Amino acid sequence: MESTIESLNAAYQDFISAATVVLESRQSSGGEETPATATALESFKQKWELFRVACDQAEELVESVRQRIGSECLVDEATGGGASGAASQGIPPISAVRLEQMSKAVRWLVIDLQHGSGGAAGGVAGGGAGHGGGAHSHGPGPTGFDARFTEDGAQ
Repeated sequence: MESTIESLNAAYQDFISAATVVLESRQSSGGEETPATATALESFKQKWELFRVACDQAEELVESVRQRIGSECLVDEATGGGASGAASQGIPPISAVRLEQMSKAVRWLVIDLQHGSGGAAGGVAGGGAGHGGGAHSHGPGPTGFDARFTEDGAQ
């Protein structure tokens, strides 16, 4: 994370320096377009793009951390492991294994939907058990899992 912050800071400083050079070259040329101002402007455009890339990388890192924290909170809530666990609200906790199975089933459904396969959604909505349906056509999925998320009998 530190390297991402340092990279973002360096790109920002380069961008600001390039902006300063553009302003100074315009001022020294009396606002006229000169080769020096054109070069400064081209450098400014490059630094702007590099700064945008650094911002995108930092945003991806923040989003990744946000998702990880959200997943950990979801597991804590579902398993009753957190201080404000779901069990304290009268909702029975589910096992982490069961939560992972549900998560995998949802991922496979999303993959099928992204690939334009209507079979997965129809199989689940039509009461299919999720075994061998479209949700598992792209590779090994959660075997023996009922995608309808019936209540876990082990609870």
